[in-house]
Amino acid sequence: MTDQKPPVPLFDLKRQWADVREDVHAAIERVFASQQFILGPEVSALERECADYLKVRRTVAVSSGTDALLIALMALGVGPGDEVITPTFTFFATAGVIHRLGATPVFVDLDPRDFNADPAAVAAARTPRTKAVLPVHLFGQAADLDALRAAAPSVPVVEDCAQAIGTDYRGVPVGGHGLLGCFSFFPTKNLGAFGDGGLVTTNDEALAERLVDLRVHGMRPKYVHHLVGGNFRIDALQAAVLRAKLPRLDGWVSRRRAGAAHYRELFAAAGLDGVVGLPAELAGRGHSYNQFVVRVPRRDALREHLSKLGIGTEVYYPIALHEQACFAALGHRRGDFPRSEQAAGEVLALPIFPELRAEERERVVAGIASFFAAR
Repeated sequence: MTDQKPPVPLFDLKRQWADVREDVHAAIERVFASQQFILGPEVSALERECADYLKVRRTVAVSSGTDALLIALMALGVGPGDEVITPTFTFFATAGVIHRLGATPVFVDLDPRDFNADPAAVAAARTPRTKAVLPVHLFGQAADLDALRAAAPSVPVVEDCAQAIGTDYRGVPVGGHGLLGCFSFFPTKNLGAFGDGGLVTTNDEALAERLVDLRVHGMRPKYVHHLVGGNFRIDALQAAVLRAKLPRLDGWVSRRRAGAAHYRELFAAAGLDGVVGLPAELAGRGHSYNQFVVRVPRRDALREHLSKLGIGTEVYYPIALHEQACFAALGHRRGDFPRSEQAAGEVLALPIFPELRAEERERVVAGIASFFAAR
């Protein structure tokens, strides 16, 4: 009888729970004692603590990362007739919020070094109708913000930082380089809540106050509405959980980076250089490794092979946005964004969470090596 090894999960929040349990229980009890569950002191405290961590003047906590993007574009007045430039290789919400406001997502191809928007493509896509540029710090790798700003001078930059809390750009946290920054606290993010949650950052006080109003149906004072907003409020329970976790964030990101360095050593030792394309770490642009995404030939077959070995993986993202049926009216065709289309067929996310053990990373690389050795 052979020994059955336990699976290597793509992500395992139960391991984190062992570390945060005591502090989170205390935070939740504090909210229960207050009986204030929507906004209130917990949310205000989270906003101050996040502002300090992210080195920005103001933060506004909201109901999800998607709503962070939506409310940010609403604050800029994005609407029908406007265009917003954004990558086609990203999570759906980045472009979905543009469409929901009646504006047009203008897709651009990626830079193959980092999966982020190609600044040259952004420059070529700019028109008089461009209302904003919405780059994504994909997988935790900072986009080239200086080049993106130069590609569209005077156009507001809204950073999609959903996967990048803990990432620096030229020594300063992402989220404070553009006019607005948008974060997600989805449970599997580097800083995750116990459900949905999000955050918008800005150094513009007037814009921050507009966000505060938009968060509660454009209301100030009570029952007086000067603009139409939405219900983008975050629960006090989520804020309390995030406050309990925030002091651990730097440590968790450090462990993700250490895990990424270990993967590099293992891939080199296995002789897989030139076979497996590893994520780049570019000068001045940090990487917090919300995902460790490699590029491989025969991706789907490799993924099936690893699944049989009990190794979890995921594909972020198998279909670029310009090929999604809901955006067919934009008139794009296969071949319009070849680098994004190629990436969609090659990318594979490997386990990288902070509590992942060294021997589990060794099993991942050994599994990949065995796939290529057999062919």
